[in-house]
Amino acid sequence: MCQRGRPLGNSISLGYRGGPQQVPVVVLAGFLGSGKTTLLNHLLHRSGGSRIGAVVNDFGAIEIDAMAVAGALGDSTVSLGNGCLCCAVDASELDLYLDRLAAPAAGIDVIVIEASGLAEPQELVRMVLASEHPRVVYGGLVEVVDAAEFDDTRARHPEIDRHLALTDLVVVNKLDRADDPGRILGLVRTLTDRAAVVPATYGRIDPEFLFDCRPSEERIGQLSFDDLHEPGETDGEPDGECGAHVHAGHLHTGYDSLSFTSGVPLEPRRLMRFLDSRPEGLYRIKGYVDFGPCDPLNRYAVHAVGRFLRFYPEPWPAGEDRRTQLVLIGSGIGTDGLGKELEACKNDAPHADEHGMWGVLRYVQGSEEEPDAEAYDR
Repeated sequence: MCQRGRPLGNSISLGYRGGPQQVPVVVLAGFLGSGKTTLLNHLLHRSGGSRIGAVVNDFGAIEIDAMAVAGALGDSTVSLGNGCLCCAVDASELDLYLDRLAAPAAGIDVIVIEASGLAEPQELVRMVLASEHPRVVYGGLVEVVDAAEFDDTRARHPEIDRHLALTDLVVVNKLDRADDPGRILGLVRTLTDRAAVVPATYGRIDPEFLFDCRPSEERIGQLSFDDLHEPGETDGEPDGECGAHVHAGHLHTGYDSLSFTSGVPLEPRRLMRFLDSRPEGLYRIKGYVDFGPCDPLNRYAVHAVGRFLRFYPEPWPAGEDRRTQLVLIGSGIGTDGLGKELEACKNDAPHADEHGMWGVLRYVQGSEEEPDAEAYDR
């Protein structure tokens, strides 16, 4: 089933490693004035019942409850003493912050690292990928660019071309202020490597691009930022359980999504060919895969964001029907074609290819050839 611009909800609950659920860590980058803090504030206001942990600029680790009232930030701020996160901490020190935010008692659903405008995104991504914390997983690199100042920014900071080539999701912000928004969008797309490129004003993108929002029922009896808005501040109708709305006069960016279910097992070589050739704009893949006779004891949770891919084998739950369930999320991804490609991955052969799982097992955490950081070596 294909949906456009509608939150899917957390219909697929992923508990990796056969144990505690891992928390995605999203790196939010962009040059000074691009709108990173505005985007983060938007996520806080539109996160439904989800709890966001953040490591923000020169402030260090902050626990931000999207259901809390103003004033909660001050008591949980830790100063790094250096405005550039990639210079202020190393991977082991970052692990200390991640340990705090990913602790089960914190109840954090997603961690956002808002980098300084002078930070090097590639180094921050390396630090996250280098983390050995069992409760976190890389959640993608998001680069925010100022559409109105994009030409001047490239002239002052030519390294932005390299940043865009590494990113998984580009938010082209302030598009309403650009003289030629179509040209800017087209130019940004030429500078990325298959990344999803989404237009935005005031940093408003759908939170489902980045994380799964909790069902709104979980907010009953608690005060959210949505509830604090002045009457009449938000116009338009609610657009799903994430609390995202369509604002009058402002662009609210939706997304394309594809939900795929199969009672027939998937052939691992075919699926890996599909994943290796992921199209432009496909930002996230999540769900479970049944490889049938290739591994009759386990199902494989899959987590893909941008070029990052990981599988997690876990025993089949007792009494649960064996089937593949996948959700694909992106921008302009051609859902009909993707659905046909996934259909072509089905294989009901009763016998397994002896070497068929080798490609999949490369992306199981702890494997000798795990390729996590290879894509960021350029």
